[in-house]
Amino acid sequence: MDLRKLKTLIDLVSESNVSELEITEAEGKVRIVKSGAGAAGQMVPMAMQAPAPASVVQVPAQAAPAPAAAPAEEAIAGNVVKSPMVGTFYRSSSPGGAAFVDVGSHVKEGDVLCIIEAMKILNEIEADQSGVITRVLAENGQAVEYGQPLFVIE
Repeated sequence: MDLRKLKTLIDLVSESNVSELEITEAEGKVRIVKSGAGAAGQMVPMAMQAPAPASVVQVPAQAAPAPAAAPAEEAIAGNVVKSPMVGTFYRSSSPGGAAFVDVGSHVKEGDVLCIIEAMKILNEIEADQSGVITRVLAENGQAVEYGQPLFVIE
């Protein structure tokens, strides 16, 4: 589970009347318990359910793929629009609707490129520069991570 997401959940618990929150995802379980009135939430990680995510968490397992990922990012020419949050990537505003942009689309700075749904909130992701969309790097309905490349604008 992403650390930013965990921090957001802890902040939500500490600022609300909720005293305990448990989230179960594919990576495992997280339980957040408010320790007292006005105190910040406490995160208590639970045991992992599947062995595969455990290998992702280990530092040595991450050390080998990291150098391989860097050249792949360098191979992308142009301005890369990255995901500002963890969520679900949508190319259009409604199921079956036309995509906001496709490869070859001309965009201006501020044009909506896609929507990322995070915690039931739809967030429009806008172009940070004008240009032509040369690549779409995420699939519709795919879960995306913070900093994951979504589009290439040249």
